Amino acid sequence: MLSEPTYIPARIVASEIEAHFRKHQLAARNDTDSAVASAPDHTIIEAVIDVAFWASMRREEGHSPNISMALLQPYQSDKPLIFGEKLRLTPQNLIKLAPAVEQPGIHLGVWLDGDDLFIWGTTHSVPAVCFVLEVIEPGLLVIKHRRVDGFGKYVNVAVLQGDQIKVIDEDSMGIADCPQLIKSLEAMPLPAYMGESFNVLVQLAASMRQHKRGGLVFIVPQGTEQWRESIVQPVKYPVVPAYTAINDLMRTKCDASDKLEWRESLLEAIDLIGGFTAVDGATIITDKYDLLAFGAKAARAEHSQPVGEIIMTEPVADGRARRVHPAQNGGSRHLAAAQFVSDQHDAIALVASQDGQFTVFAWSPQVGLVHAHRIDSLLL
Repeated sequence: MLSEPTYIPARIVASEIEAHFRKHQLAARNDTDSAVASAPDHTIIEAVIDVAFWASMRREEGHSPNISMALLQPYQSDKPLIFGEKLRLTPQNLIKLAPAVEQPGIHLGVWLDGDDLFIWGTTHSVPAVCFVLEVIEPGLLVIKHRRVDGFGKYVNVAVLQGDQIKVIDEDSMGIADCPQLIKSLEAMPLPAYMGESFNVLVQLAASMRQHKRGGLVFIVPQGTEQWRESIVQPVKYPVVPAYTAINDLMRTKCDASDKLEWRESLLEAIDLIGGFTAVDGATIITDKYDLLAFGAKAARAEHSQPVGEIIMTEPVADGRARRVHPAQNGGSRHLAAAQFVSDQHDAIALVASQDGQFTVFAWSPQVGLVHAHRIDSLLL
């Protein structure tokens, strides 16, 4: 019998998460012939979150657990590893198994058997829109699902940190109270919710966060030179000729037999650029993903004014747009990003902080200000 959950946010958010999965699994079944996961009941979701939270607060031999759990039955997975005896889903069992599943892409398989939840084994593969819960650090949980085409980062549904609940607002992305920001939001590299299309810049954002050194990327229009007015000259590390591997791969058509190799090559090219973002200064790429320079120093354009105010949003339910001074948004990278976009209205800036925050900057022509959209809740 399922234990009575004691982590209150689990109960608060479970029904909303259930509705999300039912909606998207139904849509996926109508749109694809691929296997689609079964929708979990809110009581199961609540129980899984509760156990994961309390497990996250424990330590085993001095280590906090990093665990990924997927709600599915063994037959829904490709080549699962099945335990000889299934284990009841408890914080203690999760802690004991955590060291074996710390590597990315390995999930503990969890499913209901009778009146209780059990860990039946591990798997590398999960069906489309499968409920996955990842323990990131003590008290920090992310509920997500696999994209329909299986390629790229999983889609985040909700982030729970202690008593804070952030449910991703897939409809208005947190700007329902300020519809004037829709144009700048459309210019930003945000993940498609059902995930049929691969988003290079979202994958780059994930790569930037991975090295944990912080990073700054300026995305400028292909074939233009105006951006140089906002960069200290000469550029310290220009890339000549431009590194065009991502653009070349995106224009390549491949059949099914070559698709896996193509995907691996694309991810390698993205990670290569992501690595350069760890170098002090800005990495500059075009809107076609060509790498032009790294380690560049941003400077206010000669005839521009210092940025005094920006609009801040976050893609969570009940989010509110706020007008703040750019210094309230972060440190020197955030200030540089806000100034660059204020000077170069057709550019976009990405900022990864060392603490894991990630913000996208774009110009909002309707509001006449830089729009800063914090999206780390989409990238965990």
